[in-house]
Amino acid sequence: MITIEVPEGEDALNRFVEFRDRVYASRPVRWPTFTGLLVPMLAGEGPFAVRRRFRPFLAVEDGEPAARAVAVVDDRYIEHWGEQLGHIILYESLPHARDASTAVLDATCGWLREQGMKAARAGFGIQEFPFVVDDYESLPAGFLRHNPPEYHTLFKDAGFEAERGWVDYKIRVTPELIDRYERALAGAKAANFEIVPLRDIDPDRRVKEFSALWNHAFAEHWGHSPFTEDEWAMLFMLLEGFGMLDTSVLAYRDGSPVGCLWVTPDPSIGAITERPLRDDEKVNFLGIGVHRSARGQGLNIAMASYAFLELIRRGFTWLSYTLVRDDNWPSRRTGEKLGGRVTSSFLVYRRNFVHR
Repeated sequence: MITIEVPEGEDALNRFVEFRDRVYASRPVRWPTFTGLLVPMLAGEGPFAVRRRFRPFLAVEDGEPAARAVAVVDDRYIEHWGEQLGHIILYESLPHARDASTAVLDATCGWLREQGMKAARAGFGIQEFPFVVDDYESLPAGFLRHNPPEYHTLFKDAGFEAERGWVDYKIRVTPELIDRYERALAGAKAANFEIVPLRDIDPDRRVKEFSALWNHAFAEHWGHSPFTEDEWAMLFMLLEGFGMLDTSVLAYRDGSPVGCLWVTPDPSIGAITERPLRDDEKVNFLGIGVHRSARGQGLNIAMASYAFLELIRRGFTWLSYTLVRDDNWPSRRTGEKLGGRVTSSFLVYRRNFVHR
């Protein structure tokens, strides 16, 4: 027998969030569950909950949790894109829990439909990353999805369609690439760009400038919900211990910010490991944005080169350009120019309510 519960209160939400640990317990390498970040958000607290409504659903089969998901109405996304689209986040399911998975996904979609949504997206938005479709063994870069292979069958069985493909790029460091990165930095300096690590910028100024520039650069990026300054302040605080402020930068021209780069050096130091990590698993997370006025001038390559050279000085032998949409060819060409090659593929899913 399957029942659907809606967890409420701190204790219930803690158990709901920690269900993920049960799903991934057999993985010899895995990301931990970030209970301290997720529970307040689901309770409607903190910057990531602003202008968002969360509704968690837990499928219980024969008295035991079997699948879970959270339905989200993101007013920031709806306002930005003019689309009545809901999001499904934190989906997890035990193996062979097909009926429980379908039940919990039906429940999330049913609630979103009651809120006026026309469709639901799973795998992108509100701290969510797409679902990996090929490399299920390697620890992915920067907290990316490490889902079991059966998730794709479970989504399709619940009426979802593959909406958007993504690829992940990794780079093996070579002397030729080091020379390429150094030349890219020199070219940016000659073009009157100044690249400054976040640690060297006043905290209030870096939050304000980074937030505004990121939202400008990603305003037309598929699936993007605008970030708030409070969200960036929290991310900077949480990731400072990983070295983010040393490898992330703002780029200026004539005193105005025109480029931003988010690089977390090696999140794998926070992974749960029961086997040694390979060098190509100990890589950075990267996100990059350039103001419209500075595009096509090599600034993206130069900012990434700054961070990569810093990582190489620290002994990194592999680097990551991280996730890119399949059809985002300008960004994919940037990854290739930096020496990247596709190492894994990901999918985002969508369920259109009108069709069902």
